[in-house]
Amino acid sequence: MTAKSAKNVTIGLSHLRITLSETFYIGPGRADLMELIAETGSISEAAKRMGMSYKRAWSLVQALNEGFGAPLVDASRGGKEQGASLSAAGREVLERYRGMQEATRRAIARDVDALSALHTDMSDRK
Repeated sequence: MTAKSAKNVTIGLSHLRITLSETFYIGPGRADLMELIAETGSISEAAKRMGMSYKRAWSLVQALNEGFGAPLVDASRGGKEQGASLSAAGREVLERYRGMQEATRRAIARDVDALSALHTDMSDRK
């Protein structure tokens, strides 16, 4: 189980990176970007919400699409069809990644709780 401490630090699983090849990986940042693109229909708006430049977001979209070998994010510029969305493959990649995150959280929860208790116990001794 992931929890936030008083200083807004994630307790538990904070970073899961899945590497499928030399050219493709997905981690929390790329997954968050994909999720926001799906939510907003815009790479620009997704970038803004993540506090990153459009250029950085666009380069991540290109890396996702080229690295996977099939488009995960479909983008079109100009006219009425302007915007971005996840392809069917993109939706599946995101869904499976989020599932792996949750499965990992559940799998390590007992050990995280034990380490957290030990950490608290050791901190109290100082």
